[in-house]
Amino acid sequence: MIATTEYERLREAVGLVDRSERGKFLLTGAEVAEFLQGQVTNDVEALERGTGCYAALLDHKAKIRADMRVLRGADWFWLDCEAIGRAALAQTIKMYSLGRDVHGEDVTEQRAILSLIGPTAREALDAPPPEAEHSFVEGEHGIYVATDLGVDVICPADQADAVRDALGIEPVSEEAAECLRIESGRPRHGLDMGPNTIPQEAGLNERAVSFEKGCYVGQETVARLHYRGKPNRFLRGLRLTAEAEHGAPITLGHREVGTIGSTCVSPAHGPIALALIRREAQPGDTVTVGKTTEAEVVELPFEEQQ
Repeated sequence: MIATTEYERLREAVGLVDRSERGKFLLTGAEVAEFLQGQVTNDVEALERGTGCYAALLDHKAKIRADMRVLRGADWFWLDCEAIGRAALAQTIKMYSLGRDVHGEDVTEQRAILSLIGPTAREALDAPPPEAEHSFVEGEHGIYVATDLGVDVICPADQADAVRDALGIEPVSEEAAECLRIESGRPRHGLDMGPNTIPQEAGLNERAVSFEKGCYVGQETVARLHYRGKPNRFLRGLRLTAEAEHGAPITLGHREVGTIGSTCVSPAHGPIALALIRREAQPGDTVTVGKTTEAEVVELPFEEQQ
């Protein structure tokens, strides 16, 4: 159960969540931008220094292998991803950078990520980053990256405790932070999308895909579906009559149309969830979760569906 005090702190002030389990890579070399441009879905070459983007790594059938944040520094690129995507990203960097001026280093154990979540996150920093998501600056405690819900501080792992103390921000539970993510309608790799998901199904096209750049792995399928097709599934929200578990089946009539992804009991919205649901289950429909729990299918994000 999410503590209401933690939830309120994230909504009204700021709390800290340690997200150092994410996979982290530092890339240097003259051909890094060109290399990444041919591997991931977004336009890496167009990034200015001090900015970044969200992108996905796909297989040849356009199924998601990893999703990541990409930052461009003066002479380096930084990638961080969910822990579940670390191996796929490491393999891609190792295999497809051969023969190029690209040096990739897995720095997962050497760097920490401290997420400051809430409207007052910037007040704790000596040099707050620009407002645009993924923009960043270097400050006293490391790299400060703007996020959709606050600021991430990337610092040396062996200094993480000292940085926490210096920031003076009270920690909150992962569950409270996840509640805000679910309310905002952003899917998480490994929970809401995975090796059988195409970006458009998970609602990633707007944030993660460039349709102006050149070729990358999986591009043909992504472009064809965007311009000529219609996904069989869509990322939707569910307003439940009771709590549900990840993986619980969702049925419409007698047909299974999806399974529960991320779920929580929101202090503001009650039991809610994200799910990839077949297109015959439209917003406004009532579905069954598990054997007896009913849920209304809604558009995302939840805060716009009050």
